[in-house]
Amino acid sequence: MNYSECIIKAKDRIGKFCKACPECNGRVCKNQMPGPDSKAIGATAVRNYDKWKEIRLQMDTIAENKPVDTSLELFGKTFRYPVFAGPVGAVSLHYGDCLDDVTYNDILVSACAENGIAAFTGDGVESNVMVAATAAIKKTGGVGIPTVKPWNIETIREKMALVHESGAFAVAMDIDAAGLPFLKNMEPPAGSKTVEELREIIEMAGTPFIVKGIMTVKGALKAKEAGAAAIIVSNHGGRVLDQCPATAEVLEEIATAVNGSMKILVDGGIRSGADVFKALALGADGVVIARPFVTAVYGGAQEGVRSYIEKIGTELEDTMKMCGVSSLKEITRECVFSKNTGSR
Repeated sequence: MNYSECIIKAKDRIGKFCKACPECNGRVCKNQMPGPDSKAIGATAVRNYDKWKEIRLQMDTIAENKPVDTSLELFGKTFRYPVFAGPVGAVSLHYGDCLDDVTYNDILVSACAENGIAAFTGDGVESNVMVAATAAIKKTGGVGIPTVKPWNIETIREKMALVHESGAFAVAMDIDAAGLPFLKNMEPPAGSKTVEELREIIEMAGTPFIVKGIMTVKGALKAKEAGAAAIIVSNHGGRVLDQCPATAEVLEEIATAVNGSMKILVDGGIRSGADVFKALALGADGVVIARPFVTAVYGGAQEGVRSYIEKIGTELEDTMKMCGVSSLKEITRECVFSKNTGSR
């Protein structure tokens, strides 16, 4: 099965909101929540996608003809590609009831680990979601990243006990999920965290901690102050705040400010190996992709996930070859061109 065949099969299994489009760009599903798209006018998911396409590649084939190495080392583990499957929650509500969060995470985590990358898992109000996600990660020997929502401290403590039991090599918190309605209405209060509160959570985690939902230099430096090992430049696919900048618009400034002191991942509209290359050129160490992996799981389960990883990995290899680089560390700002700044 290739990914195109996977998309066709997904159309018969996925729900009424997502259309399993050949190119997931947020236009057809615009402003559908429940559903896969973004909040209010629905422009942010589209903007995320479009801004990567405005960045162009600098071709250079006067270079040594040698094998391309796409591998990434992160927190002591080596991955085949600098690509991670993103966390998705409430899949039966947003994507179709033939799968629930437990089954979805079980398929995704195992398939990603078998094919040389790792998956972030989602979290939910029902306790069995994190229980099953961490169990799936444990079965892979810890090759997965549980993503804990910014609950109240008592709930976070319960979730962290499951993370420890899983042996996960890292843990994440999608701090931007503070904008989700079910968090706003919780007692004790959940949602936004101060630097001091985040530091307490990171110390509790006791493993490399990734803060997801950073969109400003100020936010990145706060995460660093709290002790984060990595950040994900992310606007939650536009699902928590309407009319955000695209992640491609803020990545380079954040990477410059962080200056290698934390690992940087980025998500939001990344759909091809060329997009992965662009993200690395702007300063990211790796990327996180969510919605296309949903299509992969619904359309082909483990085989669908394998086909998507192969697709994006092959595209990255080809882009690197045509831009004259043979390793990820050779991908620099001068490898891309944008109309605002040109190449450097």
